[in-house]
Amino acid sequence: MSSRQPDPAAGVYGISVAADLVGTGVQNLRAYEKAGLVRPSRTPGGTRLYSSDDIARMRRIAELVAEGLNLNAITMVLDLQDSNERLRTENARFRSRSRKP
Repeated sequence: MSSRQPDPAAGVYGISVAADLVGTGVQNLRAYEKAGLVRPSRTPGGTRLYSSDDIARMRRIAELVAEGLNLNAITMVLDLQDSNERLRTENARFRSRSRKP
């Protein structure tokens, strides 16, 4: 038995399973994709495959929808959160390099 964890960015969940995991309808996942909020991978036949990262992102989208935000506002919120995370990572990397003798 392998203890290796699957890549969280690898598409493994079909749209119905992803919708169940997120707690929303399939049509909402399609709307999220159409709005550019999520980009599932596709099989050669065109079937959407969602990753664990996609599931987490769609759960966040569903939370923001429940708070009353529309998809355009959610796009802005997620873009800002993504930028903030990138800046935090860069800052930590910079601090780590500047502490080395």
